[in-house]
Amino acid sequence: MKNFKSQISNFKLLLVAILGVALSSCNMLPEQPEYRLSDLQALWLENGTEHYVRFTTEQSDEAGYQYGREWDEAEDITEQDLIDARQELGHPGNGWFKYQFETKGNLTEIHLMDNGGAEIPKVYVVSKLTSTELEYYEKDYKNIKFSFSKVVTAK
Repeated sequence: MKNFKSQISNFKLLLVAILGVALSSCNMLPEQPEYRLSDLQALWLENGTEHYVRFTTEQSDEAGYQYGREWDEAEDITEQDLIDARQELGHPGNGWFKYQFETKGNLTEIHLMDNGGAEIPKVYVVSKLTSTELEYYEKDYKNIKFSFSKVVTAK
């Protein structure tokens, strides 16, 4: 009887070891989907607001970053206002940002400020990016979420 109990204990130990090896060899986390930069580079309208964001194809002065801009027409600011201000200043300022996008969904934005040339970095995680929808949240504050729809403009 003692030998039988020992065999059961050994069998349980072997089963746990096999299960441990099997679980450690599989990745239990769901794979992050890959996104396309070409889907991001567009004009987006935040749902329920007059807040616009444009991710451009224009390279910034830093390798790997591109320019973007954002404005709120509820505050009587237009995209053309940002473009005109850049031409007057000779550099981008308020409303402009540099961004870098990774296909696995990390989006880094560095917001450019007129006052003293401050650069304010923000890191977001894209949770949805299709040809018509964009959703992302702040990496450090997951409850701060943004949802946009693509603005289709006539050519």
